[in-house]
Amino acid sequence: MRILLTGSTGYIGSVLLERLVASGHEVTAVVRTPEAAARVVAAGARAAEGDLADTAWFAGLLADADAAAHLAAPAEGVAALNEAVVDAAIDAYASTGRRFVLTSGIWLWGSASDITEETPPRAPELVAWRVPVEERLLASDVDATVLAPAVVYGRGTGLLGLITDGARTPEGALRLIGDGEQHWSWVHVEDLAVLYELALTHPAASGRLIASDGAPARVREIAERAAGDAGVAAEGAGASRERLGAAFADALLLDQRAGGERARSLGWTPVHTSVLDEVAVAASVS
Repeated sequence: MRILLTGSTGYIGSVLLERLVASGHEVTAVVRTPEAAARVVAAGARAAEGDLADTAWFAGLLADADAAAHLAAPAEGVAALNEAVVDAAIDAYASTGRRFVLTSGIWLWGSASDITEETPPRAPELVAWRVPVEERLLASDVDATVLAPAVVYGRGTGLLGLITDGARTPEGALRLIGDGEQHWSWVHVEDLAVLYELALTHPAASGRLIASDGAPARVREIAERAAGDAGVAAEGAGASRERLGAAFADALLLDQRAGGERARSLGWTPVHTSVLDEVAVAASVS
C-alpha cells in the first residue's frame, strides 16, 4: 500500500516506519525539516517536507495515499494541529473507503477497572481536548480508526522511565507517583507498531481501538523491582502534582486496566506480554 505517515521521527512513529517499510509498503513521511527528511529517507521512506497545519497541502498528500496514520504530537499546539489534520482527512477521505488512523491514548477513559472501546470517555484535563476531535472524525464519512495506545514502553524509552528512573529521597528510596497503588496498562512499542499496521490494513479495524497487552501492573510493583535495596517511598497526590505539574500528575495518577480484546480479535498477538519482565531484565543488567 501507499501509506502517508506523520510523526515518523518520533518514538512510536520511527518504529512504525521501520515496520511498514519491512512489510513492503511505500511510505511517504511528512516532516518539518531537511534533517528529518534525511532521516526518513535513510529509513526507506519518501519525505514530504511541509506544514501539517496547512490543511489544503496535507489533504493533497492524503489524496495520493491509500491510507494514512497521524502520530505527530508537537510539544505545543497539538490540539490545533489535530483539528487541522482531521479537517484534511475529512476533506480527502470522506466516502472514499480509504483508512485514516488517528492516534489517541488510554488516558482518554480516566480511572476504570475494565476499559474497553465502549467505555464512556472521562478524560482528565491534559487530554480532554481529544474527545471532540475524535468524535467529529468518527461521526464523519471517513473510514477512520482512533487507535489508543496504553502506556508505551520498550527500546529504552517511554514513560516507564518516570517510574524506574524517577526522583529519589535523600535516603535513596525511589519516589513513587502518589502512593503507587494505581495500575497502568501497557503496550510495547514494537507490538504497537504491528497494531498500527493492522489498523491501516484490516477491513474490520475502524472505530476506536485500544492497544493494551492485557497485563496491567501497579506503579508500586514496577518501582520496587527497579529500586534495589533502597526501596520505594510513597508521596501524596498533592506532592506529585507539585513535583510533576498538576495536569500531568493527574493523568499519571489514574488507575487504569484495559485488556485489549478487540485488537486481539483482529489477529493482533503481542509478543511482549509484561512490562514487569522488561524491568526485571533491566534490573539484572544494572
